[in-house]
Amino acid sequence: MAQLHSIVEHEVETALIVGAQVGRDQTHEQVDDSLNELELLCKTAGAVVVQRMICRMPKPHSGTFIGTGKAQEIADAVVAGKIATVVFDDDLHPAQARNLEEIIKTKIVDRTQVILHIFAQRARTSEGRMQIELAQLQYLLPRLRRMWTHLERQRGGVGMHGPGEKQIETDRRRIEEKIERYDKMLEKVRTRRGEQRRGRARQGWATISLVGYTNAGKSTLLNALTGAEVFAQDKLFATLDPTTRQLKLPNKQMALFTDTVGFIRKLPHGLVEAFKATLEEVVQADLLVHVIDAAHPQVDGQIKAVETVLEELGVHDKPIIAALNKIDIVTDKAQLRRLTDSLPNAINISAKNGDGLEQLRDVLADQLRNRNVQLTLRIPANEGRVLSTLRAQAKIFSEDYDGEILVVEASVPSRLAAMFAPFAAE
Repeated sequence: MAQLHSIVEHEVETALIVGAQVGRDQTHEQVDDSLNELELLCKTAGAVVVQRMICRMPKPHSGTFIGTGKAQEIADAVVAGKIATVVFDDDLHPAQARNLEEIIKTKIVDRTQVILHIFAQRARTSEGRMQIELAQLQYLLPRLRRMWTHLERQRGGVGMHGPGEKQIETDRRRIEEKIERYDKMLEKVRTRRGEQRRGRARQGWATISLVGYTNAGKSTLLNALTGAEVFAQDKLFATLDPTTRQLKLPNKQMALFTDTVGFIRKLPHGLVEAFKATLEEVVQADLLVHVIDAAHPQVDGQIKAVETVLEELGVHDKPIIAALNKIDIVTDKAQLRRLTDSLPNAINISAKNGDGLEQLRDVLADQLRNRNVQLTLRIPANEGRVLSTLRAQAKIFSEDYDGEILVVEASVPSRLAAMFAPFAAE
């Protein structure tokens, strides 16, 4: 079966990266900053960026994205610099990538492909690998013709003769079958995670999810607060698989703290979809901690990127604490003050050296203090729906029968208090 091009095919692969400034929607500085991030992505994938170009255009060219003139300019730079790969900062349609390869005569890769390659390198659990392969297959499906053309050119074939249309159709069928199989397997993962969450709810556990831009320090913060030993490194997407640890808050309440995959600008929609089983932890959390790299020069863009993904997940209106991390290396104090003043529930911390972590624990406890109410309930035995909800959502301390009435002492989520109010004992 045809496979995705790897960004890295040799020990060291040189790359030219290309950004597009389309119309007046973006400034040159914004495109340049996005290319800085793409360069980091390429470095993480194992490639060395030796040149960059920014193409200005009123709108993308339907055939080549950047126009044939710019494509030829890149082709000349590739020959002069003996460059192995050209990486575009935007997603390319299959036909655009195919046409660019014809003109530039080297491997063409887009941003999504680089991110998928990094994710494939970093996934450690079977669930993580399954989610990545699903995203790769979804990316590959509309690009089969280009992949086979690329392989035939490598083998010295002409056009589509060789495997032909029949082989493409065979591959397409296999990929669709695999996608369907992975969808079903990940649905089972979501079901299992849902059962685990319901079990935690019955025990009265609060759930907190760490979210943030990749490399903002989420894993370091999880380690500092819980004593976990999650792999943390100064690289993009250093950890992919979610990790959950217990955290005892100052008010003696127990919480479960989960570190999730880092977000990034232009995060491929297919990855968000593939990681729904993992990101369900964010959707179901009682509280989110948005870890922000306060020392980053493009911090506002990173905050916006995270907020965009949270909105896509439908959780942007959840209670959120902004943990302004890396204050030990902040040089722009005015920027830090502005962030502290503008973000709700903002706390300045350094996960690395421990600054502000006690204050963060206190705020977490305050935010979660009112999530449950203690009630004594008298529920008639024929109220099956109420009893079912109580056993699924509340922590029950004691229960006894008074004739046909069940007398229950329980800790009930505040959001369900109105439902149980008619049964509250006087």
